[in-house]
Amino acid sequence: MSNPKEARTEKTDVVLVGAGIMSATLGVLLRRLQPDWSITLIERLDGAAAESSDPWNNAGTGHSALCELNYTPELPDGSIDITKAVKVNEQFQVTRQFWAYAVENGILTDVRNFLNPIPHVSFVHGADRVDYLRRRKEALASNPLFAATEFIDDPDEFARRLPLMAAGRDFTEPVALNWSTDGTDVDFGALSRQLIAYGVNSGINALFGHEVRNLSRQSDGSWAVKVRNRRTRANRTINAKFVFVGAGGQALPLLQKAGVKAARGFAGFPVGGKFIRTGNPDVTAGHHAKVYGFPPLGAPPMSAPHLDTRVIAGKPFLLFGPFAGWTPKFLKQGHFTDLPKSIKPNNLLQMASIGVTELSLVNYLVGQLVLSDADRVDALREFAPTARDGDWETIEAGQRVQVIRPDGLKGVLEFGTTTLVDDERTMAGLLGASPGASTAVPAMLDVLERCFPDRFPAWQPTLKEMVPSLGTKLSDEPALFEEVWDWGTKVLGLQADGVSP
Repeated sequence: MSNPKEARTEKTDVVLVGAGIMSATLGVLLRRLQPDWSITLIERLDGAAAESSDPWNNAGTGHSALCELNYTPELPDGSIDITKAVKVNEQFQVTRQFWAYAVENGILTDVRNFLNPIPHVSFVHGADRVDYLRRRKEALASNPLFAATEFIDDPDEFARRLPLMAAGRDFTEPVALNWSTDGTDVDFGALSRQLIAYGVNSGINALFGHEVRNLSRQSDGSWAVKVRNRRTRANRTINAKFVFVGAGGQALPLLQKAGVKAARGFAGFPVGGKFIRTGNPDVTAGHHAKVYGFPPLGAPPMSAPHLDTRVIAGKPFLLFGPFAGWTPKFLKQGHFTDLPKSIKPNNLLQMASIGVTELSLVNYLVGQLVLSDADRVDALREFAPTARDGDWETIEAGQRVQVIRPDGLKGVLEFGTTTLVDDERTMAGLLGASPGASTAVPAMLDVLERCFPDRFPAWQPTLKEMVPSLGTKLSDEPALFEEVWDWGTKVLGLQADGVSP
């Protein structure tokens, strides 16, 4: 009789670690580009998209820099820098085109299950910030990606568009909005599950409830991926030619285990999150937008408060936050030893330096940890003055691990995403958080180009079908932008009247 814990060895061309939006996207891309390749997806939990991609573990914003004020900073000379906003929007345009392709080709079969048109709005109050928002709109107006952005400072128009936020508001203090009807609310969990379902139906082998325990390079250049069934404790080794680590916060520890040189010096700073939520139809009926404000003084960019319409399983909710928490876990369903185990001799100094250089972040986190439920609703009243405690509940969001990038012996805390690739280009992993999920397609195209340089030119015709603007900066090609925008809007049912395809 064989030992159920005895390891068995299998072979596959590609291993995808994690069943979130990144692995789901890469799996579909590879299935369309190389249908002859064998692909194995490994997920430690029993279902897909149960960590950061779950709809209640993120704000569901289709991040296209339409409303996020941290992407349009004011420079010392008073001008507004839109560089990062344009970059983020360009990335989302790539993602949006791929979704339209996926709908046309039967990969995504239920658009309204994951994507809904929701206005994206920037909100400020006070004369100085109203002036900033006016200048922001003027700076964005010259770019075709943002040409439809409106500036609104009339109280009556404010009240017509955002009745919940207008109720009980003292309009003697100036208020203003930048308003874009081009925004979206995205259920990245539902999207991931549709992509994975297509992958499984087209031959991808999915192992749920299985955990990657180790990764080691073999003499032939392949990887031995040691996997354990979390229920039966049975072990197996999967030999793979290429491995992508899309395991959210657990990506860094796995890259460290694999000995990937590119990961040396990198560290992770875990940040938990909370939102307050309501599904009360009397409240949700008064707000149909994602409205972003400025982060509190001394707080990091990721803490910018926002009041969001969410559509989950066809039902509208309102979500407000984020409020920070802290735990040493790298995943919401992780382990308290995640952080200490990730500290290595090669990243110890970088990690330690953050405690000195990011005191404002540390102070912000300490202040957030002592907030009560009533305090959170009180913070909401900046947006919705008449908010009532009894309508809102606190929920735990997903766990984020912010990237600490090495800069010599110091560490630099970054608030975006970073893709690391090993020297042999046979392993890649994604670190970081926002605007991650919204940029899944360009991020995975970057992985393909960096890891398969010999194949990438031959893939170009198929990739151009998936993303017609591939390789083109749409900001510089307004006619092409209009063409692909109109196509995507029609296919994805994002017309103003909300008609679904």
